[in-house]
Amino acid sequence: MPKFTIKVLVVNYSGAPVKVHVGASLVGADQREYYNTREDVTQVFPVGRTLITRYLTTDLGKNQKYNLVVALWEGEKPIGHGLKYASKTLINAVEKKKKIVAKFGLSIREFSPGIFYGE
Repeated sequence: MPKFTIKVLVVNYSGAPVKVHVGASLVGADQREYYNTREDVTQVFPVGRTLITRYLTTDLGKNQKYNLVVALWEGEKPIGHGLKYASKTLINAVEKKKKIVAKFGLSIREFSPGIFYGE
């Protein structure tokens, strides 16, 4: 199961600290959403800029491109409920591809010099 690292810069313009849930999901072209609520972050953001790191560990569906969606939800209610403060989508953030089995033929045609003198 892949583990993605997401660095998020949050800017709180509210004038006061705000408690927020930071959710993240990957959404495929088929509109199926993949997420892991155990890795959602709940944090009080002070006024100004805060850089946080959160993780997203989830299986993905079929081979396709996925958009990353990060959302800031009202921190006093369960994630996905209440007010969504902000969200951002990173289009085609990751692509799941079929693993290719590599097959090669190899032969060495030349190697030189055949003699090497050291000091």
